[in-house]
This record gives sequence, structure tokens and C-alpha cells, in this order.
Amino acid sequence: MTVSRGFFLLLILGFVLVVVGVALILVAAVFYGGGSASGGVVIFVGPFPIVIGAGPDATWVVLFSTVLAVLSLVMFFVMNRKMRKREN
Repeated sequence: MTVSRGFFLLLILGFVLVVVGVALILVAAVFYGGGSASGGVVIFVGPFPIVIGAGPDATWVVLFSTVLAVLSLVMFFVMNRKMRKREN
């Protein structure tokens, strides 16, 4: 199975963004110390999203996570449609 160059670049970009995000959180924790933490997760089980959040800013974190999840689904469907058009 061949993978398009655009899909591969998006995959690499995703890994780079995760690593940069973790590094920023680590630097912020070292320099700014304590404080409160918030977290949010969106898990897709089939077509149904499960949204979980904790902390004082959980609403914003969950909202941001949901927007990113929807954008990733849109990107998946767009890339899938382009791949199918190329096969025909």
C-alpha cells in the first residue's frame, strides 16, 4: 500500500507537534513551578465521542480537544476521498 506524500507529512507534523507540546509543558512546569493543572480527552468509540475533563479550566481544554478531534476527522475524510479519486 502506498502512502501519499501529503498524508506522510501530516503524520510527521502531528508527531512534531506532540513533542513540542510536551517540551513546552515541561519547560513551563520547571520555570513556573506549581499552580493548577487541567486536562481533557476526547475518545472516539465508533461514531460516538466520549469527552472527559478535569481541573479548573476543563471546559476550555475539552472544547479545544473536541475541535481538534473534529478537525482530525474532517482531514481523514478529505484525505480518504482524495485517495479514492486517485485509485479510479
